Amino acid sequence: MSYYFDTEKVTAELIGWVKNYFAETASPETKAVIGISGGKDSSVAAAVCVKALGRDRVVGVLMPKGEQPDIDCSKLLVDTLGIKSYTVNIGSAYTALTEELEKQLPLNAQATINTPPRLRMATLYAVAASVGGRVINTCNLSEDWVGYSTKFGDSAGDVSPLSSLTVTEILQIGDNLGLPAQLVHKTPIDGLCGKTDEENLGFTYAELDRYIRGITDLLDKPELKEKIDRMHRNNLHKLQLMPQFKVEF
Repeated sequence: MSYYFDTEKVTAELIGWVKNYFAETASPETKAVIGISGGKDSSVAAAVCVKALGRDRVVGVLMPKGEQPDIDCSKLLVDTLGIKSYTVNIGSAYTALTEELEKQLPLNAQATINTPPRLRMATLYAVAASVGGRVINTCNLSEDWVGYSTKFGDSAGDVSPLSSLTVTEILQIGDNLGLPAQLVHKTPIDGLCGKTDEENLGFTYAELDRYIRGITDLLDKPELKEKIDRMHRNNLHKLQLMPQFKVEF
């Protein structure tokens, strides 16, 4: 299969798509509200929104959980784009909620990992409601493909500009937009166990992206193919609408 990614063309189309979305579904004052982690996805999403709407209509929200060692990256992005930002530390809210929960039952690892992203999404919607904004989802196709996101956490939002783009493609767009390399090419780390995303996944985004785009069929790596396929099957529920019972009359 031949595959060519026209970075200039897709970048222009992406900016136009965001501009049209807001023009067709929102008022001229509606803001784009984005959680700023300082990584590639929030950096590219925020930069695209600035290009589409202007910096005055983009609001960044920094949401550390207590101390965040790499928060300087988040601040660098806000300063680079010149956008208004708010810093809301979710640490005390997380502690209070988990302490109350643990009075009733022990929390397992999944609950511990998924609660902070859900608190962050609640924070984004509170900010969006207060400033008159729409929450920008920053998930990409690669992470969505294998379910590397939290349902009703970072997988939520009002509009998703990056969800049909792989990590490899987003890196190219970030470079094309002239964003600082330390943000675009920052190694993704989950912030919990100290491992990188790729260490947790057990494969690289480059391998995954080539498989998604049909550049390789991974038939020479059957175990890797089965792992990716299994993760994709198991996590489709994160990408689909909630199943509904339909009553028939």
